[in-house]
Amino acid sequence: MSVVTPPAGSTRAATIYDVARLAGVSHQTVSRVLNDEPGTRAATRERVRAAIASLGYRRNSAATALASRRSHRLGALVTGMLESGPSKFIDGAATAARQAGYVLDIVSLDHTGRDATQATDLLDQHDLAGVVILAPSDQVHAALATWRPRVPVLVATALEDDHTDPDGHTGNTAATRAAVEHLLGLGHTRIALVAGPDHWASAAARTHAYHATMAAHRLPSLPVIPGDWSARSGHLAGHALDPTTTTAVLAANDQMALGVIRALSERGIAVPEAISAIGIDDIPEAGYFLPPLTTVHLDFHGYGHHAITTLLRTIDPVGTRPTPAPEPPRLVVRASTAPPVASAATVAAPAVR
Repeated sequence: MSVVTPPAGSTRAATIYDVARLAGVSHQTVSRVLNDEPGTRAATRERVRAAIASLGYRRNSAATALASRRSHRLGALVTGMLESGPSKFIDGAATAARQAGYVLDIVSLDHTGRDATQATDLLDQHDLAGVVILAPSDQVHAALATWRPRVPVLVATALEDDHTDPDGHTGNTAATRAAVEHLLGLGHTRIALVAGPDHWASAAARTHAYHATMAAHRLPSLPVIPGDWSARSGHLAGHALDPTTTTAVLAANDQMALGVIRALSERGIAVPEAISAIGIDDIPEAGYFLPPLTTVHLDFHGYGHHAITTLLRTIDPVGTRPTPAPEPPRLVVRASTAPPVASAATVAAPAVR
């Protein structure tokens, strides 16, 4: 590991005054061009931009924050960041912050959300313009209930139960419904669920949507097999599945689906010939499972980007540009699902004369 220091004799960075002198304008005019404000002639704007490019001028965000008395740092509190969904959410959030000229400071908690109160205290100690929270665990929600932040805070709920969307067109509800209805459409009626940890709101939402979708089709739910998002818990669930009462299994995320498929293979139970398997999330590796995993794609990156943009609209409603809404959940059909054996035989058998 090495530390890189500026070379001796490095020249100083260009300032707004250097740009003004080269362009032959006032520094106020340069500021108006940088902030894309009206009132400057096109030819002058081009001259200023040429001077900026020639000098390699970069805005000093610290000086800008000092002048405007507004921080250009945002905070993010996230639990389970090693999981695929939260990590993609933070990637999208960091991208949106950078594009808007902000730095994103991340406070990460473990799976359970322990030390959530300490985390909110830490956020309070820093000069932040706002905070975005992806905190699906019960412990974090409890800490938020007593927190009195000094800056705008956005709690990202798009992947949980969205009470502003009674039809459940976003996030976990729609993804779970799409997965179950795909299996129902293939002819499955005995569908098991390997659930995520019950202290995560997203896992609870997916479990609820599984039961609701089965009930909507007047079908009984099978006993839920508990998991913890890991492939190991899916592997244990796969060994617990009863192939005489189950023709398909929905794993609440793709990692658990991987464990399920491995366990069924070890038991000599073919996927999808004997039991179909489907996941949720569409992690990058899903297409390379054996067999490739049918799953529901969730736009975690888009949710993170949208969350930061929504927060910035509260902080700076004039200067924040709108961005497209996240992509809705999308079924990705691969090779791990097929009609149940009886249905397949019915479809394939020629008519008897």
